[in-house]
Amino acid sequence: METKTERISARITHSVYSTLSEASQILGASLNHFIVQAAVEKALAIIESERKIRLSRASAEHICQLMENPPKPKSRMVESIKAYKKDLFFYQSRPY
Repeated sequence: METKTERISARITHSVYSTLSEASQILGASLNHFIVQAAVEKALAIIESERKIRLSRASAEHICQLMENPPKPKSRMVESIKAYKKDLFFYQSRPY
């Protein structure tokens, strides 16, 4: 179990305090526990939502099509890959 060392403080109106207190009592939790649990649940939902990539069906099909049949690389890309490989070989073959 992780040691609790951090503290959060917030100023709220009386009506917000009353609402939070009532909800915590309904659940049988302390006000502090209720607030922390609700904040963590909300934070995790936001993080999960932001980590997802949302695509329409048409966009997803287009990406799959590109992966299955990638376009030929343009000359600048080919040149860049050659330069990268040349640099990579140079740095890998250097004695340390």
